[in-house]
Amino acid sequence: MDSPSPTEVHQSASAEPMECLDIAAERDPRTKLRLWAILIGLYLALFLAALDATIMATAIPTISAHFNSGSAYVWIAAAYILAGAAAGPIWAKCSDIWGRKPVVLTAVVVFAAASIFAALSVNISMLIAGRALQGTAAGGLMQLVLITISDMFSMRSRVLYLGLTEVIWAIAGGAGPLVGGAFTELVSWRWCFYVNLPFAAVSFLLLLLFLDVHNPRTKFSDGIGAIDWFGLVSMLAVTLMLLLGLDFGGVFFPWSSPKVICLIVFGTAMVGCFLFSEKRLAKFPLMPLSVFNNRSNAGAFIVGLSQGMCFIAAEYYMPLYFQSVKAASPLRSGLLILPITVSEAAFGIFSGIFMHRTGRYRELIWVGLLIMTVGTGLYINFGVNTSIAMLVGFMLVEGSGCGLLFEAPIISIQNTVSQGDTSMATATFGFLRNIATSTSIVVGGVVFQNGMVKQASALRSAGLDATLVQKLTGGQAAANTELVRTLADAAQRFAVQKAFATSLQSMWIMYTCIAAVGLVAGLLIRQQDLSQEHTETRTGIEQMSERKATNTEGQ
Repeated sequence: MDSPSPTEVHQSASAEPMECLDIAAERDPRTKLRLWAILIGLYLALFLAALDATIMATAIPTISAHFNSGSAYVWIAAAYILAGAAAGPIWAKCSDIWGRKPVVLTAVVVFAAASIFAALSVNISMLIAGRALQGTAAGGLMQLVLITISDMFSMRSRVLYLGLTEVIWAIAGGAGPLVGGAFTELVSWRWCFYVNLPFAAVSFLLLLLFLDVHNPRTKFSDGIGAIDWFGLVSMLAVTLMLLLGLDFGGVFFPWSSPKVICLIVFGTAMVGCFLFSEKRLAKFPLMPLSVFNNRSNAGAFIVGLSQGMCFIAAEYYMPLYFQSVKAASPLRSGLLILPITVSEAAFGIFSGIFMHRTGRYRELIWVGLLIMTVGTGLYINFGVNTSIAMLVGFMLVEGSGCGLLFEAPIISIQNTVSQGDTSMATATFGFLRNIATSTSIVVGGVVFQNGMVKQASALRSAGLDATLVQKLTGGQAAANTELVRTLADAAQRFAVQKAFATSLQSMWIMYTCIAAVGLVAGLLIRQQDLSQEHTETRTGIEQMSERKATNTEGQ
């Protein structure tokens, strides 16, 4: 049953009514210029974070071979996304304490420095460390762009500008594998990192000159004391231990290994420590648990988890399919996944326009979940002889479903909280979605690697020697896709291609089940009117204390 948005009947103690910036821009050309300078600066910052989530997809096989590391395939990407997931909420909390502008500028600088560090890597450990540092900054950029845009516009207006962030994601998602493949094939994979620097410089200058939002002028020492440090440490422990346990299990160590068991058990136990900290210890929690009390929000969070796992799997593992099963070059594999990113962009734009004009998001979520589930299930049919036309068609279906689901679940959650609490609600959603994407890459890699282990006997039966079988099974498989193109014997080449395709099919079955879970959860989401009233969010410790007192009284 539809109900009015809480923002129509309740104004946060930390927010003041003000004219929406895009409305003011219609009357004043200078305001319009400043508005688009800010948005371009924010979109460039988001572009950096999104580009580096996918630019490695076509370069990783080459990098893995360069450093002779099979585990690099999973961890070059997972380190980036995992660090971003863990860091996102702390960046959001820092922006609540010290203000949006200084924190987003810091994130841009850290990202640029991390890119230089990664580009100069001399071994795989240094590269993964650089990717983790990049991810730490990217987690802030992803969250702060959404939060800042949400601060600037009313609910009804922000859907258009948040919808453009999906276009940025889609452009970066499409350009990432293509640019990564081109640099890897024509110049050097190190340029996948150097390319970030000019974008970071322009973004920094635009935001420095034009971004004008509330500045609380919080003292550094006061701000440090307001951070939920125990919650931060326990959050890091949960993400690192659980994902390491999942990555090691069945590949580097048996599932019964004490190392794997301890990582998973203690990682799970730290969930309880984190929840206890947020509920009882933290003065200003990283994650407001009250947001989960709403049944519609719970459904939206599950939808975000499901969509996050499915969309990143397609963008990350389809290049592996093209380079192994279809023997495509890194550059060609980047071109072949464009249908996914193009359809995501088109339907991301459509979803923003639809919500702006109608004020409705529930139908978008339901339709998007249905299409995503069907599209992911169609990937199970991908084999050695699948035609390019069928590949493109199936990718368009899955990409369109995912495109409808980037923005609508976030809007659903923002629409249930006050404007002052929007930043933490947005950061919580982003954290869970990023955990889903990093988990997706690791778990998908585990399923694929274990599937290749089972293909060892078939490869031996095809006549491959022991050395090649070892390189093409288990944790080494993803690092040796180029061997497919070197096999002169057609029967042996077909056996290797079939082994890769079969292992990837098992992975797509898992993702289809995950999409189906999201489909069921989508039924919990309720529709509420999108408010056209705008309020200014005021940051700082004093405002955070007022919001906490208001929320406590409301409970």
